[in-house]
Amino acid sequence: MRPTREEAWELLTEHTKSESLIKHALAVEAAMRAYARQFGEDEDLWGIAGLIHDFDYEEYPELAPGGHVAAGCALLEELGWPEEIISAVKGHATYLGVPRTSKMAKTLFAVDELTGLIAACALVRPSKSIMDLTAQSVRKKWKDKAFARGVNREDIERGVAELGVELNAHITCVIEALKPVAKELGLAGNAD
Repeated sequence: MRPTREEAWELLTEHTKSESLIKHALAVEAAMRAYARQFGEDEDLWGIAGLIHDFDYEEYPELAPGGHVAAGCALLEELGWPEEIISAVKGHATYLGVPRTSKMAKTLFAVDELTGLIAACALVRPSKSIMDLTAQSVRKKWKDKAFARGVNREDIERGVAELGVELNAHITCVIEALKPVAKELGLAGNAD
């Protein structure tokens, strides 16, 4: 089975009601699509992986084997979703111990936490917009461990290393990926 974006959206919204989680899914989808274009990969497949990577979180919030990700991937397997997507989704949950061997899996892990940090950085700007956000601004906030405390900076650094990209370039790539969907993400500032 090759899922469509519409099927992925339906799966996400059937299992996820939180506006913030849906925005996170849209952000990760946008970042995955941008990297797929950059790497010459299948943009739709990568975008779908980003869109559904946390679809089971509300129902299974426990970050442990048998909880979040494991439950969702069991359903994806039951539905006949591609192994490439399932493996990438499993790989973003470090507690499952699934190695990230594909470029898709490495990218999903690298962008997941970063999208949250970028959104938080945009929202504290005077403009409340991602449109004027730079990698330098994100790096300044990065150092403040109290800011966006829930963002695992070590995972971002590990993801960047696995992906083989430079941190500032990675941050810039994700910022640029989110700009076209800024309104949907609530990051367009005064344009919202």
